[in-house]
Parts: sequence; C-alpha cells; structure tokens
Amino acid sequence: MKTIEGTVQTESGAGEHAAGVPENMGARGRRREIAEKAKKGLGIREILLTGILLAAGAVLKYFIGSFINFGMKPNFIIAMYCLVILLIKPRLAEAAIIGILAGAICQFFPGQPYINFVSELLGAAAMCFLVRIPLDTGKVPVKTLLCTFFSTLASGFSFIGVMYLIYYAGADITPTPLAIFLAIILGTACINSIIVQILYMPLRLILKKKDNE
Repeated sequence: MKTIEGTVQTESGAGEHAAGVPENMGARGRRREIAEKAKKGLGIREILLTGILLAAGAVLKYFIGSFINFGMKPNFIIAMYCLVILLIKPRLAEAAIIGILAGAICQFFPGQPYINFVSELLGAAAMCFLVRIPLDTGKVPVKTLLCTFFSTLASGFSFIGVMYLIYYAGADITPTPLAIFLAIILGTACINSIIVQILYMPLRLILKKKDNE
C-alpha cells in the first residue's frame, strides 16, 4: 500500500514539474490574494502623507496668496490633494474624504463659505478617476499634467456653478462676467499642473513608488 501511495505522489509531483508549475506557486498566490484582501483603506503612511501635504498646501496658500493679488495664481490646496491622490491612488470613497478635508481647510481662507466642500469633493473625485486612465504616451510624462489640469477645472467650474446658483439665480444684480472666471480657472489649472509635475517625481522617488502602484 505504501509503495502504491508513494508511486502516485511521485507521479503527481512529476506531472506538476513537467507542466512548469513550481510547487510553492499555489501557496504564494493564496498568500498574495489574502494580503490583497486584507489591505483595505489607507495605511498609516498614506494618512500621514495626506495630512502633511494638505497642511503644506494651506501654509503655501496663506503665504503665497498674500503676495499674489491678481486673479491667476496657484491654488496650493488643490495642487496638494491632486499630488497625494497621484501618489497613493485611493479608492473613490477615500478620495472623497480627502476632498472634504481640503474643503474644510479652505474655510479658513477668505472666500465664499461652504462652496469649497462641493468643489473640492468633485475635484478630488475627478482626480481619482483620472489617475486610473492610461494617459502617458511614450516617454512624455503627460499624465500628471493632464490629471491635475482637468481636476482643477472640475473644482473651479463646480465652484463657479454653485456660486452662480446660490448668489446670482433670481437676484436683481449683475453677475461677474463668466469670461473673467474662465480665465482665472484656466490660469490656475495651468499653474497647478506645473507645480504638481515638479513635485511628483521627487516625492515618488522618496516614497519608492512604482508606475503601476
């Protein structure tokens, strides 16, 4: 009986090796699957990175904003949540939380209250979708630029839309021409794209992130 069992086991093992399947591949695959299922939500490193970058965006917005008084200027809070979403690639719900946190930070700055909760939520959600689209072509790193540009547009246009709806709809006042806001939003989107592009590569190297992570 033992001889028969040994023969069957030998033949089974020889069949697996002949098929080119390592003995421990199944175990490794199961462990990897279990690890992937266990990894739910953001880790401590991702949460700390989010907090640090949003805080840095608030500080830069406060100091740089006090020196730049014309319309087209960087919005460092938008740039920082675009940067952190690029780096950690959160799920939609997590990106929405990042956007809401960014909107809460915006309440400490002059402007229309509460609208930023909507605009930054939509901007972060747009960034979450855009980072998953294969936009890079060849060696030209256009993904960072395009994702930040369109996410800033999503934030800016939603802000203007909500503001017009709340303050100008049915009111007997002359609204600010939309062309002025359009120029400001486009200019801010361009500047934000450049800022994020400059910061993304060194931060990715520091965090040892790969392109597919």
